Amino acid sequence: MTGCATGVLAGCSGGPVSLGQAVRPSSQAPQPTPAGSPVRSPAVSLTPSPASGTSADTGSGWDPAAALAGMSLEEKVGQLFVMVVFGSRADSVHKENRARYGVATPAEAVRKYRPGGVILFPWAGNVSGARQVADLTTGLREASGTPLLIGVDQENGVVSRLAPIITKLPGSMAIGATGDPANARDAARVTGEELKDLGIGLDFAPVADVNINPRNPVIGPRAYGADPKRVASMVGAAVDGFHKAGVASVAKHFPGHGDTTVDSHTGLPVINHSMSTWRKVDAPPFRAAIAHGVDAVMSAHVVMPKLDPSGDPATLSHRILTGLLRDELGFDGVITTDALDMAGVRKKYGDAEVAVRAVLAGADLLLMPPNLDTAYGAVLKAVKSGRISEERLDQSVTRILRLKQKRGMAGPIRTDPGALRSAEHLKVARRVSTAPGDR
Repeated sequence: MTGCATGVLAGCSGGPVSLGQAVRPSSQAPQPTPAGSPVRSPAVSLTPSPASGTSADTGSGWDPAAALAGMSLEEKVGQLFVMVVFGSRADSVHKENRARYGVATPAEAVRKYRPGGVILFPWAGNVSGARQVADLTTGLREASGTPLLIGVDQENGVVSRLAPIITKLPGSMAIGATGDPANARDAARVTGEELKDLGIGLDFAPVADVNINPRNPVIGPRAYGADPKRVASMVGAAVDGFHKAGVASVAKHFPGHGDTTVDSHTGLPVINHSMSTWRKVDAPPFRAAIAHGVDAVMSAHVVMPKLDPSGDPATLSHRILTGLLRDELGFDGVITTDALDMAGVRKKYGDAEVAVRAVLAGADLLLMPPNLDTAYGAVLKAVKSGRISEERLDQSVTRILRLKQKRGMAGPIRTDPGALRSAEHLKVARRVSTAPGDR
C-alpha cells in the first residue's frame, strides 16, 4: 500500500504504499509509446504566484480551470497517473527507465507522459541523501509542463521511505497507544515540514484502518489501534498536522483494511463486514479525515461482499468509491487507487481493464500501474470511445489540479534540506516517543 509496501510493508502506493507492493526493477523489454503519443503539444502555460513560505500558499496566480481548458485530451489522461521514475537525479540515465518507458532519464519520462504525479522510493534509486532528494524533486518539477504532485510513503514506523534522512518518529500504533491526538498531530507536522523541505508535497499517510484482526499481515502497527473512536481522533489530528506543514495528506485504505488475514500485495482479501459493522468500525476514521479536510483517500484492494456483491475489490467498485465515499461520506477530494501493480487488484481483470474500471468506479489518480503504456493507452481509448465520458475525465483532472493549487504546488517551491532533523523536531520526536500511554 502505497500507500504500499515493497518487500516489507509499503505505504503504497507502493506503497503510492498505500497497501501496494511495488513492482521491482525488471528486465522488461522497452514498450512502445502509448497510443496517441502523450503530449507532444506545448506545455500548459503557468503563471506562478510568489512563494509565501507558509502553509497558506496556494499558488493563487495559477488557475486550474484555465489550465484544464488548455490541455489536450492526452495531457488530461496523463494527469490521472502517478508513476515511478528511476535514478537519483532528474537527468540520471537508468536502464529501468528505458525498459519501462522507452526513455533514459526521469526528466524524459515526465516530459513524455506528463503525469499528475511521481512517487519516490529508495528501491528506485530516488533516496540517498537530503540534498540529492531536494535536487531530484526540483529537476522533476522543472521537467513537467504542469505543477507536479511529488509524493512518498512516509508513515513513520515500519513504512519509512525517507529513513534515515529525516527525523525518526514512532509508528502509528505507538502514537495511538499514548491516547493523545496531539502526538499524532505533532508527528505529522514534523514529518510534513521535512517533506516540504525536500520538495515533496504529498504524504501517503495517515493510515485510517482500524486494526481489529491481530493476524493482519499488512496493517498491524501501521494503524493507530483497534478502537474506531481512538483511531478517528488520531487520524483527524494527523491530517491537521500535515496541513499545518503545508503538505497534502492521504487517508488509507478505504473502505478499511484492518480485518484481513491476507496481504493485498500478494492476494485478494475478503472482509465480511455488514454495512452496519462497516459504519461502526471502519468508517469513523475516514469520516474524521474528511471532516478535517483530508486531500485524498486511497482505495483498498479488498472485497467487501456485503457492501458490493459484485466480487470486485473496492478499487474497482462504483458502489464503494462513489456510493459510499462520495455520496454517503460526502468526500469531494481526490480518490487515489492503491498501487495497481499489487496482486489484489489484478486477479480478475487485465491491467488495461483495471485502469479503466478504476476510473469508472470513481478513482481520480491511478497509482503505479504495472505497465504505464498499457494503462495510459486503455484509458485514452476508453475516453475516445465514450466509455469514459470527457465530463468524467474533466472531473478527475479538476480535482487533481485543485489539490495542487491548494497545497502550493503551483507556485515556486523552495527546498531547504539543511533544515531536516532540527533541534525542535528532535525534541518533538523524543517527547512523542516517551509519552505515557497504554502500551
